[in-house]
Amino acid sequence: MSISDCAPPYSVSEKVVDLLARICEMVGRVSVQQTPQALRLRRVNRIRTIQGSLAIEGNTLTEQQITAVMEGKPVIAPPQEIQEVRNAIKVYEKMPTWNPFDSNHLLEAHSLLMGGLIDRIGAYRQTGAGVMGKEGLVHVAPPADRVPFQMKELFQWLEKTDAHPLISSSVFHYEFEFIHPFEDGNGRMGRLWQTMVLSKWNPVFADLPVESLVHAHQSGYYEALNLSTAQANCAPFIEFMLAVISETLLTTQETTQETTQENRAEQILEVLRQNPKATRQVIAEVLGGISADGVKYHLKKLQDAGRLTRVGSTKAGRWVVQD
Repeated sequence: MSISDCAPPYSVSEKVVDLLARICEMVGRVSVQQTPQALRLRRVNRIRTIQGSLAIEGNTLTEQQITAVMEGKPVIAPPQEIQEVRNAIKVYEKMPTWNPFDSNHLLEAHSLLMGGLIDRIGAYRQTGAGVMGKEGLVHVAPPADRVPFQMKELFQWLEKTDAHPLISSSVFHYEFEFIHPFEDGNGRMGRLWQTMVLSKWNPVFADLPVESLVHAHQSGYYEALNLSTAQANCAPFIEFMLAVISETLLTTQETTQETTQENRAEQILEVLRQNPKATRQVIAEVLGGISADGVKYHLKKLQDAGRLTRVGSTKAGRWVVQD
């Protein structure tokens, strides 16, 4: 069987091409910004990812509660929802060891994600399945006896396709939801596996909180799925996912820059605590990676914020940090 025999039907619009270029450019910027300060955002992003993905499925735990679960602290919430969070934490910890092109790893991930929640874990469904919407049944999944064959075809296509990972991961995600291979957990698994594919392309995606923005645009997510099914072409879903990824990258880029700026300001304050008479040039030399003009910018911001005061003349004066 050739790759064309099992290729899912999709088309690439001008909007998708534009989004591809924009995302690739932003991925490069975010990768460069992975400073020690920016890397601290990983845990925050992981929490947002878990909260977003589970919230789509009705889980009510907040980011604060998920943080508490991560830290082993008691949380007052429905036991099933706490179990969902614990399972998701395990899955994202194990994710770097899995191969996105290996269906056995998909089954292993499902076992971890749904352990203690349903009886049949790590195995494809053996019964019929459908997707319910506000107006009733919106999608009848293929018969159970077709699932193993269809998933095999889908993985073969995913591994051999020449499509860009941003497109192939979105196509896989849509086709996965169409097949609905498991009794439960299909939404979570589909989103997880798109992250897996993208992480294989660029590690930045391992901790990118795409799920939180999918949750924010949840109605659009389901609309794109339904529209793609109605058109027998997953182009609407590709456009939706790439738009969400683009928005997530932009938000992450801005957050990283803000975190770096805040950290740089704190570093300047620490230098001035130790040496109140330090000049802009001295501060720049002590910190490295910043010019005297850059120091000047931060000094002005700190003064405007009331965190720093200048006493005396420009040459003979000193700085007073307002702790």
